[in-house]
Amino acid sequence: MAALGELQGAGLIEKDTNDDVLWTWSYPVVTADFRDVLLYKCPLTSDCPYTQFIFGQHKHKWFYIATQDVANHPTLTKVKAFSLVLLCKDFNPEKYKALSLILYSTFMRTGSPSSMLESYLSVLTKGSCPSENNGTFLVQDFDVRKAYAESNLSELIEMFGMEAILIYTAMLLKRRIVVYHSNVQELLAFTRSLPALVWHRQNWSIMSPYVHLKTQELESLNSILLMGFTDAAVENHTELYDLYVNLPANEIMIATHAKSIFGMGKLHKDIAQTMVKCMEEGIVCENKRINKQSEIIRRNIRTKSVYNI
Repeated sequence: MAALGELQGAGLIEKDTNDDVLWTWSYPVVTADFRDVLLYKCPLTSDCPYTQFIFGQHKHKWFYIATQDVANHPTLTKVKAFSLVLLCKDFNPEKYKALSLILYSTFMRTGSPSSMLESYLSVLTKGSCPSENNGTFLVQDFDVRKAYAESNLSELIEMFGMEAILIYTAMLLKRRIVVYHSNVQELLAFTRSLPALVWHRQNWSIMSPYVHLKTQELESLNSILLMGFTDAAVENHTELYDLYVNLPANEIMIATHAKSIFGMGKLHKDIAQTMVKCMEEGIVCENKRINKQSEIIRRNIRTKSVYNI
């Protein structure tokens, strides 16, 4: 059975009964810089509900954060809530959410991080991890293509209609896109879908879906083309983007310096009309949901030869 070589580390952040938030455990080592980033992103120090599962990328490493409220828990008597962090090479939220559930359930049962380490090492070396309450975690059950297929292109087209061609063009031409939404879950769901517009590349590493306006993060975005922010002030940072997508307002804005890049011709209009048509036909017949996204992707692949990209 294949081992999970993509796992690179794990950490535990706890909020104690005094409301202090501390990094309490890691394996093998998490750098001070990365700890700082994870501390201000985790729901224990932000406005995110504890139940949310958060993911992102920083310095070419993916992080996944699962948070659990354990106030008045019989085993963790000095802890109000905790966040389990996994650091990995690959993008696969569904895989690491399932693994996180097994690991933090073990921690809640025993109260010891070392009990999680046994399961973590089993997955790392054997590709599997038994769990008393949640079945067995198997690496082979989580093909990365399934993670890519979680993209919701029809929602994108329904939201922006013909203007969705601007996002499509930006992705094809490898222009920088910033997406804004105050709700981190809405932001993550939308942003993770956009690389599917250029399905032929199969590349989700161009994305950093949860970024803060902090120097240590902004300086590490050189190779990132797609960024997500929950801070509306990002709109003023035009040096970060060519295209700005404001999800709550359903607006797409082209940066002044990029106006010439997005000149729309007949080809763009034809593609946009086809995308909208596929979406509308999908609404009429619910069981065509997969087919409508596949049609968009097929159009994408045919267009690849036109752009020579």
